[in-house]
Amino acid sequence: MKIDSFSSGDTVIVNLLIREGERERIQSFQGNVIKGSHINGKKIFPGKSFTVRRISSGVGVERTIPISSPFLDSLKVIRRGKVRQSRLYYLRSLTGKKARIKEAK
Repeated sequence: MKIDSFSSGDTVIVNLLIREGERERIQSFQGNVIKGSHINGKKIFPGKSFTVRRISSGVGVERTIPISSPFLDSLKVIRRGKVRQSRLYYLRSLTGKKARIKEAK
């Protein structure tokens, strides 16, 4: 399991292990982290989780994933976001260009 350091506002790709009957496959889920963070080198606590949000066919989809989940295959940060809050629940009511997060330089 490979997890990059991430925080709220980052755009990430989460690869999850999906079991369908006896078959297993990897499914990716790309979106913005609206809750939770992780810093490499620190201990992973069993109850710690994060929430990733994306827009799919005009509908907001959120997925809450425990960091210690056996179904979490890997997490890769695509871009770092510059935000002033740790929980970005206000993105639920925004659409279009207003829902963008500025990139941290």
